[in-house]
Amino acid sequence: MAGEFWLSDEQFERLRPLLPNDTRGVARVDDRRVISGIVHVLISGSRWSDAPLCYGPRKTLYNRWVRWAKKGVWQRAFETLAASGGPPAELMLDSTWAKAHRSATGGKGGRRPTP
Repeated sequence: MAGEFWLSDEQFERLRPLLPNDTRGVARVDDRRVISGIVHVLISGSRWSDAPLCYGPRKTLYNRWVRWAKKGVWQRAFETLAASGGPPAELMLDSTWAKAHRSATGGKGGRRPTP
């Protein structure tokens, strides 16, 4: 389907050694499919619930993203890949990328403090 993102064989092979292998109980679902789904959501800026079904359960995408973020998996992977000739370790983002909810500017009532 057009508009989907899939990791290439080469990309996934570079990423595979950086993934955790401490699974307990039931084996994880296909890492390549789930990571491709996570990247698709991040690139498109869509909600997790709007991810195409071809990436698997949407809750799996979200849970994997959150759990691995807490464990530092994404940070270590980015630093390792950046050190091997990828993008720089620090990037500048402009406001076109940082999305905020329309109510993120403040509470009800404007700038006056609420008693």
